[in-house]
Amino acid sequence: MKKVGLLGCGAIGTQIALAIDSGKIPAMLTHVYDESKDASSKLVEKLTNKPVIVENPHLLSSNPIDIVIEAASQDAVKDVALSVLQNKKDLMIMSVGALLDESVYEILSDACKDFKKTIYLPSGAIAGLDGIKSVKNELESLSITTTKHPRSLKGAKFFENSEIDLDSLDSETVIFQGNAKEAVSLFPANINVAALLSLTGIGSEKTKVKIIADPNTDKNTHHIEASGNFGKMTFTIENFPDPNNPKTSRLATLSAIETLRKYCSDEIQIGT
Repeated sequence: MKKVGLLGCGAIGTQIALAIDSGKIPAMLTHVYDESKDASSKLVEKLTNKPVIVENPHLLSSNPIDIVIEAASQDAVKDVALSVLQNKKDLMIMSVGALLDESVYEILSDACKDFKKTIYLPSGAIAGLDGIKSVKNELESLSITTTKHPRSLKGAKFFENSEIDLDSLDSETVIFQGNAKEAVSLFPANINVAALLSLTGIGSEKTKVKIIADPNTDKNTHHIEASGNFGKMTFTIENFPDPNNPKTSRLATLSAIETLRKYCSDEIQIGT
């Protein structure tokens, strides 16, 4: 049975831990860490099988585990990911936006090869990545339009230099238009889907991103368009926000659980 270390005990980390504890994922959660000791303690209290709370994130991968699940932040990826691979542990990353920093991506990519370990990036809150991967060499254009309720966008770095008042919006409003690299930098906790899409397809500077705030929606909606020599693909995903964290979608959590379940299972694998 695979042993798992968890970095980040927030909404996504908690649901992954509960899925392991319930037996939905055939694994053992043995060690956890969160910047907030209170968050770590609250998570452990919910579990029947109690993992050890480590004192710093680097101690996760120094223990006899198989994989570390990052469900914390882009900064956590930048601080901890390399040491996980150096300790010869696999890694699942939820804060995919960190990989749009080319130096981070190259360092981690080389480390995977050097230490013969794998980084897993769940599909998150979008669908269709199998198709995008299949045609990436024939892609000519790739775009994603994300629509969220204003409360799901609050706290983003973008608003530090914006005059937009999210609380005053009474109809859908385009908040941002640019590329994935810019979007992930300005909305680090809101638009990891754009990072994932760009890594799958034609890169962060060529992947177009539009973000819309709509006070009348109760969903996180992602509309993806891809075209090229292969033809055209369109995907629209309407997600309910996670009840414990409106910045992320329920599908993102379910995707992480399924990715880890497949990693821990011996079975027929469907899809690319």
